[in-house]
Amino acid sequence: MDLSGIVYLGFTVLLFLVFAAIVARTYSPGRKERGEEPKYRMMDED
Repeated sequence: MDLSGIVYLGFTVLLFLVFAAIVARTYSPGRKERGEEPKYRMMDED
């Protein structure tokens, strides 16, 4: 494998790790509760 192949592989792995971190942060229990809160607040009667 030449240098460009190693760079492409490293970049692909880096992008996958960033994607996995975004998904993990989005679906973590604390953030999910905070994300659902406005939905329930809209349904509350004034």
